[in-house]
Amino acid sequence: MQSTHEELMRQTQSQLGEIQSALDSGTFKPIRRMLNGLQPAEIAHLLESSPSPSRWLIWKLIDKEAEGEVLQELAYDIQTQILQRMNAEEVVDITEGLDTDDAADILQQLPNQVIKQVLAAMTEQDRMRVEHVLSYDEDTAGGLMNTDTITVRPRLTLDVVLRYLRRHDELPDSTDNLIVVNRTGQFVGLLPIAKLLTSSPTSTVREVMQTDVEAIPVKMSDSEVANLFELHDWISAPVVDEEQRVVGRITIDDVVDVIREDADHSLMSMAGLDEDEDTFASVRRAIPRRAIWLGVNLLTAITASAVINIFEDTIEKVVALAVLMPIVASMGGVAGSQTLTVVIRGMALGQIGRNNISWLMSRELRVGLLNGLLWALVMAGITSLWFGDPKIAVIIAAAMIINLITAAGAGALLPILLKRMNIDPALAGSVALTTVTDVVGFFAFLGLATYFYG
Repeated sequence: MQSTHEELMRQTQSQLGEIQSALDSGTFKPIRRMLNGLQPAEIAHLLESSPSPSRWLIWKLIDKEAEGEVLQELAYDIQTQILQRMNAEEVVDITEGLDTDDAADILQQLPNQVIKQVLAAMTEQDRMRVEHVLSYDEDTAGGLMNTDTITVRPRLTLDVVLRYLRRHDELPDSTDNLIVVNRTGQFVGLLPIAKLLTSSPTSTVREVMQTDVEAIPVKMSDSEVANLFELHDWISAPVVDEEQRVVGRITIDDVVDVIREDADHSLMSMAGLDEDEDTFASVRRAIPRRAIWLGVNLLTAITASAVINIFEDTIEKVVALAVLMPIVASMGGVAGSQTLTVVIRGMALGQIGRNNISWLMSRELRVGLLNGLLWALVMAGITSLWFGDPKIAVIIAAAMIINLITAAGAGALLPILLKRMNIDPALAGSVALTTVTDVVGFFAFLGLATYFYG
């Protein structure tokens, strides 16, 4: 039986084939009918899987009522491309009916002048809510939250609360708790819906509410919020300002987006790319993003080559050195990447700090030393049999030990140093590590060879 993911891939490719055939023949009605029979997330997936030339044509065939929901499901890069083609009135129409946080996410991608026009066209209540979310950085709890909350007072009876809820046409999505506040709007606790439904109607909110929970500070980073949701298995959580007043709430669907973005960031950053990189971006858009880090990598490669050039005379005397050099650098690079990945992941999960970094550094150095000894012995035996020269076997063994220890230390230390310099370790760590392992590896190997062979 195919997995859900495989089924989605098969379905998407089938639909893309139908769309392309219809576009080629100029018959748009079948596409419109098919698109508007799909869920917003499915339409978004189709758009993201379509080459950029046909993407705008497909977008124009989506029902106006569904555009807002589809847009919020799209990757940031594709959202931006679509929004750039819209005027202020079209943006107002597309954000109407969206949750406050989703509307704010869309507006944050627009020029300031267009944002002002869109806000001016909104109702006063919607404008105040969106402006409140926009006042916070998008990577904080405030930028992530939705202002649509239901709050109750501790002194109310559960019967009164139930009658109050029945006056609503519907509850906000992912409502598993009601937020309990005092008369000044400060957070007091949570009233679980399960408690509300199973407790005596004559009980007060104060008697059944949970007070052993803490609200999320409005300026907490979205990654920390995601960690809290994972730790406590929350579905939703209240957000408070500096005075502990409730300003909104965060729901699990928003946290899932954060987790996915962080995972994309970690994966794409290892190649020097943005997490919102469009798979089907045009050549014009793809070239600049990749060219920058290719240029940085070229500079590091030139640095390593300059080290090799210092020992040109030694290489000419012992040709085997040219054959063995890549092995030393490669082993160091792989060992360093292993440590780098572990440390960056630990930092992302909030597991690494000043109290345990020294232990981690010591552990990685010991791992580097023991792995260095193991594979140095293996490579020394191979080299000795290959070239029949015990001297060069000793040289490559010593160089591998030096480089694997260096790689382990650099892999543990570089992410911490880069973070202190406000440089993203996931983005710059691998480039810096490659430079260190290449330079140290070549210098150790060729330097020892120069010493032994004169």
